[in-house]
Amino acid sequence: MHSPNLSTAPIETSEVLNDVHGFYEFFAGSGMVRIGLGSGWNCLLANDFSKAKCASYSANFGGEDLVEGDIAMIATDSIPRGARLAWASFPCQDLSLAGSRNGLSAKRSGTFWAFWQHMQKLEALGSKVPIIALENVVGLLSSGGGEDFRSLIETLSCSYRVGAVVMDAVHWLPQSRPRLFIVAVAKEIEVPEQLTCVAPRSPWHPMTIQRAFDGLSSDLRDAWIWWDIPCPTPRETTLINVIEHEPKGVKWNSPEATQRLLSMMSPANIAKVNQARKRGVEIVGTIYRRTRPTESGERQQRAEVRFDGVSGCLRTPSGGSSRQTILVVNGDDVRSRLLSPREAARLMGLPDTYKLPENYNDAYHLAGDGVAVPAVEWLQRHLLTPLVEAMKP
Repeated sequence: MHSPNLSTAPIETSEVLNDVHGFYEFFAGSGMVRIGLGSGWNCLLANDFSKAKCASYSANFGGEDLVEGDIAMIATDSIPRGARLAWASFPCQDLSLAGSRNGLSAKRSGTFWAFWQHMQKLEALGSKVPIIALENVVGLLSSGGGEDFRSLIETLSCSYRVGAVVMDAVHWLPQSRPRLFIVAVAKEIEVPEQLTCVAPRSPWHPMTIQRAFDGLSSDLRDAWIWWDIPCPTPRETTLINVIEHEPKGVKWNSPEATQRLLSMMSPANIAKVNQARKRGVEIVGTIYRRTRPTESGERQQRAEVRFDGVSGCLRTPSGGSSRQTILVVNGDDVRSRLLSPREAARLMGLPDTYKLPENYNDAYHLAGDGVAVPAVEWLQRHLLTPLVEAMKP
């Protein structure tokens, strides 16, 4: 792991591993994209600003190709040449419905522009990256009244044809986690017909994407690609499959604390718990604490539970309400505790061999701020790798 160096000499293509699957992993986080892309891809450069995430990245992959620091401070000349893919999971805080919604002009989500400057400079140096993949929250489609998405597509369309899909981790994992994946391919590349469709296709192109597409200019719509990827087979795992019977890093709540959680539930949610009790077998649910308006207009914290075998979307631990609670019901026995770090990692598709931070919040933040590994793997297998293969002479 090293710091950005503005004076580092450029690395020529001949000095990079001769691998058509070379890639850059910007906003790398803890390396979930790297795992999802798999062994057929070679990371030429990874970058993240967070010291904690970089520490996890190094612990799991080594730090030889990792640059820790502000993406804007990296010298483009120091970036190894020869990548076929540039992946950027740029910050979502200013685009999320739960965030500030200040858009791509704000400080955090606005770091996309530093990434794009690198792409432009590499192209000017004769090392254009042929495929760009961006990942973010679905809120990007509507933030700024749709202007952020239009601006991003307009920017990419200068040199690329662009398409997008919404992929929910629930197709592969017992976690509800829809995310937007934008894939852009250089205009000079001939895209195989089997990778495209002539119209939106379920489930990858929901109405949110279709409305965003309708808001584009005719020129941008002409540069658009409706990506066509197959649907996965139905998921077999449920929440109970990822739960630790002897959790590490968390303790069970006292009966009194569990009762307080139950007292925060609405009648509809208490009815769910009572139905689970009647079944007389162990049932695992998850709870999020949310602030809801009362009939009088006041705001009251509520505990909302689900027993459908799927967890709610993992988030970063900005407060107690952002951390999911496990509720285990077995007849009259009702117990509760926080989701453990390993359980959170499993809900993102990380293997149990993945080294997690010892600190609970760091480990939970790692999971809540990541990209679901199976979603990346599916996109790699059915779109990114076929695009690279199509580039071969």
